[in-house]
Amino acid sequence: MPEAAARPVSLTLPQTVGQEMVELMRELFPLCRSLTGNGVRETLKILDDVLPLEVTEVPSGTPIFDWTVPREWNISDAWIADAEGRRIVDFRESNLHVLGYSRPVRAVLTGAELQEHLHSVPDHPDWIPVRTAYWADTWGFCVADAQRQAIEPDARYEVCIDSRLEDGHLTYAEALLPGASKDEVLLSTYICHPSLCNDNLSGIAVLAFAGKHLSGLDLRYSYRFLFSPSTVGPLTWLSRNLDRLDRVRHGLAVSCVGDAGVVRYKRSRRGTAEIDRAAEHVLRSSRPDAIVDEFVPWGSDERQFCSPGFDLPFGALTRTPHGLYPEYHSSADDFEIVRAESLADSLSVLLEILTVLERNDVCVNRSPCGEPQLGRRGLYREISAGVPRGEEAFQRAILWVLNLSDGDCSLLDIADRAGIPFGVVADAADALRRVNLIERTVE
Repeated sequence: MPEAAARPVSLTLPQTVGQEMVELMRELFPLCRSLTGNGVRETLKILDDVLPLEVTEVPSGTPIFDWTVPREWNISDAWIADAEGRRIVDFRESNLHVLGYSRPVRAVLTGAELQEHLHSVPDHPDWIPVRTAYWADTWGFCVADAQRQAIEPDARYEVCIDSRLEDGHLTYAEALLPGASKDEVLLSTYICHPSLCNDNLSGIAVLAFAGKHLSGLDLRYSYRFLFSPSTVGPLTWLSRNLDRLDRVRHGLAVSCVGDAGVVRYKRSRRGTAEIDRAAEHVLRSSRPDAIVDEFVPWGSDERQFCSPGFDLPFGALTRTPHGLYPEYHSSADDFEIVRAESLADSLSVLLEILTVLERNDVCVNRSPCGEPQLGRRGLYREISAGVPRGEEAFQRAILWVLNLSDGDCSLLDIADRAGIPFGVVADAADALRRVNLIERTVE
């Protein structure tokens, strides 16, 4: 276990931080992101102003386990025009209108022929769905169902998708904040979604601002922030870092963290990893309405890090996860469902979890034969009805830390057993260390 930080991660955030994240999302929103391409690069360039990033380009065709880095896709324009040349579907109005990774096309079709290439959501006739075809040789448009119903079967329509699908690169970026130890906390989010807010501009913003907040602090662990396209991005990163995966002590995938839902944590494959216990303790202590889910081998990018060949201690932090809110993968996933206060709360939860990891120690009582005399060390406060509850909790935490500091129990173990918030227990341990009543064990 690496040395503890000289000071804990600061949990004090500017009151404006939620709105600052919304403004970052507004800047990123118009960009047409996909699995690869210039939209990803432009996104990372903007993020570099918040958190300096190192960008990696991996050539198309590069083997990554059972996958291969795909061809690069870029798009300039697309439309469906009626017989008078009026654009009835226009990529310039929404980049969601084009099926992701559509091959280029320029043709005149009947309405009946065109219907075979249209995608809509009949239950929500005004929403544009989000559809992709990363690994298929096809093309299509995503339209509001009201637009689709207006297509006349016998009328003729001009369709154009001005895209390029060619050998290029997959792009991802990372930022490393060095700590006292080379052991790492790996924080990951995906950057391949186009103009969608909760899924996943919210995860991008929260992770970027977490990195900004941690920059310059005295850190126990080193922190690596990974921004990559979903699935194939983490797999590419993993394939290029096989010789250093043993440094990843804790991991967390962050996505869908901007809506009004309660905070939600999904356990790692291991189920009882320190990151799992830290997250559960934070949520149990400060957000009793939060939800903790068991691990399942589907979901977001945590499933790559938790695949059996790696089995990294990787959890997932969300609010309402993908697929569990009606606006998911549609044009309705916009700024109407994202709240500045939710973004700020998600960032706060993330930092609280990291604080537990930073401060969690295993200690040994240096005066284990009976309770040491605390009064002459300035640590004794008489417990009575007149003592403030916070002071009483601190006094009890001192006694718990002294009793359970046997070289086996961590501070998190003690906090869980005592039912006392971790921060109180960690502060008690710091006080006991200052008067040499406990000492930290060394692995």
